[in-house]
Amino acid sequence: MPAPLHALTQGPAQPIVEAPRPQISIVSTLYRSRPFLEDFLDGCLDALRQLAISDFEIVLVNDGSPDDSLDYVLARRHDLAQLVVVDLSRNFGHHHAMQAGLRQARGELVFLIDCDLEVSPLSLCSFHDKLRETDCDIVFGYQEKRKGGWFEQLSGGLFWKGFNLLSETRIPENIVTERLMKRRFVDALLQLGDHNLFLGGMMSWTGFHQIGIAVGKSQRAGASTYTLLKRVSLMVNAVSSFSAQPLVWLFNFGALVTAVSFSYVIYLVIRKLLFGDALIGFTSVMGLMALSLGILTMAIGLVGVYLGKVFTQVQNRPNYIVKDIHR
Repeated sequence: MPAPLHALTQGPAQPIVEAPRPQISIVSTLYRSRPFLEDFLDGCLDALRQLAISDFEIVLVNDGSPDDSLDYVLARRHDLAQLVVVDLSRNFGHHHAMQAGLRQARGELVFLIDCDLEVSPLSLCSFHDKLRETDCDIVFGYQEKRKGGWFEQLSGGLFWKGFNLLSETRIPENIVTERLMKRRFVDALLQLGDHNLFLGGMMSWTGFHQIGIAVGKSQRAGASTYTLLKRVSLMVNAVSSFSAQPLVWLFNFGALVTAVSFSYVIYLVIRKLLFGDALIGFTSVMGLMALSLGILTMAIGLVGVYLGKVFTQVQNRPNYIVKDIHR
C-alpha cells in the first residue's frame, strides 16, 4: 500500500531545538517606579559590565503601576534590546509580580531585586562573587542593621521573630528581596502550587544550599508603598501560609481557660455548700462573660483566616494574569 502523500512530502520530523539561555536574568517589578528606573537600569548595565557578562536579559514586570513606568520601559526597549517587559492585567501584589518575573526569566542565573534603589544594582557583583566562591544554589541578602526609624526597625524585627516563633519553616531574620539563584533552584521554586504567596517562606522551604550575604539598604526616596496595614496583612498571610501552630496554640489556650473556669465553678459550689454564699457579683460575671466572648471571637477569626486560605487554594485561580509580554 503506498504511503500517504503527506508522509512523502513532509520528510522526517525535525527535533525541537530550544533557544540558548542567557547567562543571567535580572528580575524586578514596577509599581510607582518611574523616578528610579533610569538609575536602576544604568546600575544594572554597569554591574553587568563589571562582571563582563554580555549575554543577559532584564525582566521588568508591570504590576498595574498607575504612573508612566510602563511607557518608559517600553521606550527603553529601542536602545536596550535585552529588556523584557511583562505587563500584568492589573495590580496583583509584589509577591505575585515577582513570581511572574521568575517564570518569564530564562537565564541560567536569576537575580531578583527591587528597583527602588534601596539596594544598589551594583550589589549583583557581590552576590555573583559569593555564588562563585561557595558553589551554592542561592545567595540571599539580609540586613545586619535594619534601616529606617525606630518604628520600622521595631516592626520589622517583630515580624521575623513572630514568624519564626509561629512557623515550622525558619527564615533568616531581616532578609531582603535581593537574591541570586541558579536555574535549578528557580525551577524547583516554580513547582510550588501556593496561591497564598509569601516568597521568603517558599524559598526557605524549597531547600537547596543557601548562603546569606550582608547588604546595605538605604532609605527609599519618597513614601514606601508598604503601609502599616500591608505589613500586618503580610504577617497574617505569611504565618497562616506556613504553619498551623496558631490553631494548636488556640486549642491549648482554650483548654487552659476551660480548666480554670471549671475549677472556679467547683470553688464557688464548695463555698456555697460550706458558707452559704457564692460571692458572685455583677463585676465578676461581666468580666468572665467579656473574657469568654473575646476568646470565642478570636478563635472564630483565626479559624476563618485558615478557612479563607483553603477557599483561595481550592478556587485554583491563577496568581496573576499576563496581558502582554514585550520580548
